[in-house]
Amino acid sequence: MARHVRVAGHFGELMQGRIGRDGPVALISLPCPSLAVEGWHVPGPGLSIHGAGQRLMTPERARKFLFRLESVLSGRILLRAGMPAGGGAGASTATLVALARIAGAKVAPAALARACVTAEGASDPLMFPNPGRILWASRRGEALADLPPLPRLDIIGGFFGPHRRTDARDMDFPDIADLVDAWRQAGGDAATCAALASESARRTLALRGPEADPTEALATELGALGFAIAHTGSARALLFRPGTRPDEARERLRRAYFREIVSFSVGGHG
Repeated sequence: MARHVRVAGHFGELMQGRIGRDGPVALISLPCPSLAVEGWHVPGPGLSIHGAGQRLMTPERARKFLFRLESVLSGRILLRAGMPAGGGAGASTATLVALARIAGAKVAPAALARACVTAEGASDPLMFPNPGRILWASRRGEALADLPPLPRLDIIGGFFGPHRRTDARDMDFPDIADLVDAWRQAGGDAATCAALASESARRTLALRGPEADPTEALATELGALGFAIAHTGSARALLFRPGTRPDEARERLRRAYFREIVSFSVGGHG
């Protein structure tokens, strides 16, 4: 009988940067239940891995990754990603987590994160049940701090500009230590968190581009509390109080050349 797993991704980061001028790169993920990597496994001899439009994994890489988890796997695997590679929505990490779950790897989330970093050089915290409540050192694969629950927010966004894969050697990010301190003190207040996410995005866009990114202007035009971006990648998100997202938001994003529009909620019971 075929086995099915689903690993939700994220939609950029609520903030990302260095913790201190020479500190680690750390982030707070924006969880996205609408985008996921799904995997199907049919037992059998050998190992074959197939993608639906994307080559997410090869059998050789899969064997090496599972060896680190003391797991083995055979049969036919189909992987399908609902997000583009390089979009900043967690396709790489979600693929590895899906593979580990298909194989039935008996490891704690922290050990799975370390294996993902060994395989990829960096990792998102998608193996944890509440990734948005972790200050995450992505190049180390470790939690730096627990955070307050995310505020309830309605999100709409899409992918803007070219996709960009994460380079684990890339440390060219702004210092966000002050923003992280303010986030922890905000206690999940929606307006404060949205303002802090917007400031993190501004700092990264000023340092890394692209120039003339329309996301902040769209957030202002549509009455959003703020905006968030994939600090490496093309995902762009507008953050609204629940029930305040305007009907015209989707069409307005399309006219601004956003692709693959997605809407979802985070925080609370959303």
